Amino acid sequence: MTILIIEDEKPAYKKLLNYLANYLGDRFTHTYVRSVNEGIEVLTGSNTFDLIFADIKILKGTSFDIFSQVTFSTPIIFCTAYNEHLFKAFQTNGIAYVLKPYSQEELNEAIKKFEILFDTKPYNKDIFNDFKLLLESKDNVYKKRFAVKKKDDIKLIDVETICFIEVFGDLCKLYDTKGMFHTISKNLGAVYNELNPNQFFKINRSQIVNINFIESISPHSKNRLYLKISTIKDLVITSTSTTKAFRIWLEH
Repeated sequence: MTILIIEDEKPAYKKLLNYLANYLGDRFTHTYVRSVNEGIEVLTGSNTFDLIFADIKILKGTSFDIFSQVTFSTPIIFCTAYNEHLFKAFQTNGIAYVLKPYSQEELNEAIKKFEILFDTKPYNKDIFNDFKLLLESKDNVYKKRFAVKKKDDIKLIDVETICFIEVFGDLCKLYDTKGMFHTISKNLGAVYNELNPNQFFKINRSQIVNINFIESISPHSKNRLYLKISTIKDLVITSTSTTKAFRIWLEH
């Protein structure tokens, strides 16, 4: 597999490369660019890439500045700290949107999506276009309910009633408006990818909040924030790396 990595921060590039090696082993080669000009030059040349990993804010602009100036059909996995660009990402060739700081498991999920959609070459353009249309339809993009297995039956949990989500081992707990929690057999990254980013935000590695149930926000140390969530007894805290993006998200 040939991969193009668009990332201006060296530590983020090295982390991504390490995660790719963990998942793909020696089954990939890659090209690395850091700026808009470098990206345009590479993609207007001999573009034989199978997959692109792209940060959004890079040197001299954004990766969207690259994609708007070249014609290509390669699918893109976006890896960024900013979740407000989700719709724009899927208006390009985006197939997955991974929020920093992401885990190995979250990146694996994004690559698995690529493998399922594009398991043969040349790519089936009809499948790719159908997938883009699906993502661009607001009625279909986001999950409306989760089916949760109980002891004797299956309970449907409406997403609009979920106040808070947190990691529970390899699973997740969904907390509803009644103060009840429901365990779901998915990891946090997989759950987050199914939720509306205008409504839900991953405040740290293990917790997701619903903006409609944030009762109060107060400052914490190291530029972090305390959040009081409806029906949740304990305060939750944003991570240092997500606080800036969280502040921006609150106003959108």
